[in-house]
Amino acid sequence: MRGHGHRTVLHLRFLLPAAGDAGLLEGVRALLENITPRVQIIEPDTAVLDLTGALPYWKRDARGLTELIQLRALALLGLHSAAGAGSNRMLAAMACNLTPPGRRTIIDHSPDAVAAFLRPRPVRELPGVGSKTAVTLASYGLHRVGDVADLPPATLQRLLGARAGRTLHERALGHDTTSVDPSLTPASISTEHRFTRDELDPAAHRRVLLALADDLGTQLRTSGQIAAGLTCTIRYADHTSTRRARTLPEATQHTVLLARTAYALYESLGLQRARVRSIALRADALRPAEGATRQLALDSGDEKPLAIEAVADRARTRYGSPVIYPAALATGGLGRRQTSGVAGREQ
Repeated sequence: MRGHGHRTVLHLRFLLPAAGDAGLLEGVRALLENITPRVQIIEPDTAVLDLTGALPYWKRDARGLTELIQLRALALLGLHSAAGAGSNRMLAAMACNLTPPGRRTIIDHSPDAVAAFLRPRPVRELPGVGSKTAVTLASYGLHRVGDVADLPPATLQRLLGARAGRTLHERALGHDTTSVDPSLTPASISTEHRFTRDELDPAAHRRVLLALADDLGTQLRTSGQIAAGLTCTIRYADHTSTRRARTLPEATQHTVLLARTAYALYESLGLQRARVRSIALRADALRPAEGATRQLALDSGDEKPLAIEAVADRARTRYGSPVIYPAALATGGLGRRQTSGVAGREQ
């Protein structure tokens, strides 16, 4: 990138070891804050840095400073990482998601460079575009980001609504005003399943989502916490990934409600025969269960799963292993918790 007068944001995704290390996250934070104080850890394996002020201090351009950060992470912490940098958080995150570990994608600040990166991308890769929006846009022949960027904003607002249409058009042009917030991230718990081979079967993906939701629910109930949000990350055979997050209708610790949201997040990705390498779920914005203001009103169909959940928790407490688990997990050997457990926790 040329010059240091522009805003520059770096998005990093680290390849963490399967076994969680409680001190690793603090090591990552310390390493990154040695580069710039504008660091936001948004989950155990991901960080966003505002490098605008750091570039002239380190006397490097974005590519050079990114290489330095990745080299230090590998040398000092043994962590490989993928990196994306651009003039805002959206561009940096999209670039990182398309980059394999050990590599970096740097988007120059020039409008031509931003357009060259964005315009060929499928429109579903833009933040906020779920499966329904993608289907709506496709029905009007809008398949690529460039198609949306070329559309008059008023037309897009008629298709999607005033606010959604205006926001999507701005993103299609590469505009994003979200800042890097270095304040502490709310507590989170993550769990991940890594397939022994690239998995194309959506039914297998859904079984893993249920196993992960069951794992998160168990951890939340055991620790006396509730989660206000859920994030799903899908990693593919080519080392790219996609991520979707959603705020829960009300903070919960129940597997059935976590699984329902996990399924919705998965469906929003619109995957078709994708070669999936791993799936991770993260329970976000944790707080003590006794801090809940009221009990979530559940459908009558939820009563039986919740009753079984309570029995399973008592059995697990007594026998120390998941002797009772959802029947769907008996297929494919997931009933014995082949998930990796807690991948990271922030307080």
